[in-house]
Amino acid sequence: MSTARLNLIGPLVLGVVLIVAWQMTYWAIGDIALRSPWQTLRFSAELLARPSFWPHLVETGKAFAAALAIAALLGLAIGLLLGLGKLAGDVFEPMLIALYSIPKVTLYPILLLSFGLGVSAKIAFGALHGFIPVALFTINAVRNIKPIYFKASRVMKLSRWATISKIVFPAAMPEIFTGFRIGFSLTMIGTVLGEMFASQRGLGYLLMNAIGLHNVDIIMAITLMLVVFAAIVSSALLAIDRRLHKRF
Repeated sequence: MSTARLNLIGPLVLGVVLIVAWQMTYWAIGDIALRSPWQTLRFSAELLARPSFWPHLVETGKAFAAALAIAALLGLAIGLLLGLGKLAGDVFEPMLIALYSIPKVTLYPILLLSFGLGVSAKIAFGALHGFIPVALFTINAVRNIKPIYFKASRVMKLSRWATISKIVFPAAMPEIFTGFRIGFSLTMIGTVLGEMFASQRGLGYLLMNAIGLHNVDIIMAITLMLVVFAAIVSSALLAIDRRLHKRF
């Protein structure tokens, strides 16, 4: 059996197991706190057909895209700076690790005071979740580059920017992409959480409103959409990540 088929069978088996477990849990709990897979799929299709739902979906998509771009660029810049500068890395890397260990929810009031209510706060909250993994993986990737590459750069008298673009970045790409893959998931979590706490639009707002009204249908439908989106994109990123590690 080919490797491609083996890679496809694994996720399919996992999906079937999860659906069976979901259905069995529904039979055990009932309609009080859960919906069956079929009920959730049917209501999700109905929700997507509502014109009033799409502005919330677009709002979350825009906020997530902006937060992910900021997280990737900021994490890459900080990671390269601290990875190439030994003293700066020794001083600031422990601070990044400490910040990463802090529950980000405790920082949300500060972000609200800084950015106010609206899309800016949830973009900042999403980026706050995602940029640290990118930075930490970039730092580690730069430090693991073979010293011979930097010696070759000095021999060829490359500029700082040429060294980063032609030597550092290509050599560190596999680990940097791993950090981006992790940052993607955390950024999405942060964006949705930001909408849940202080927003009037977005999937997080709908989810929080549904929790308050005990609307199980909307809770299950939005949760399913987020899980499916995250699973599809994460699987694609993981496939790219594996290819990068094999190639380099």
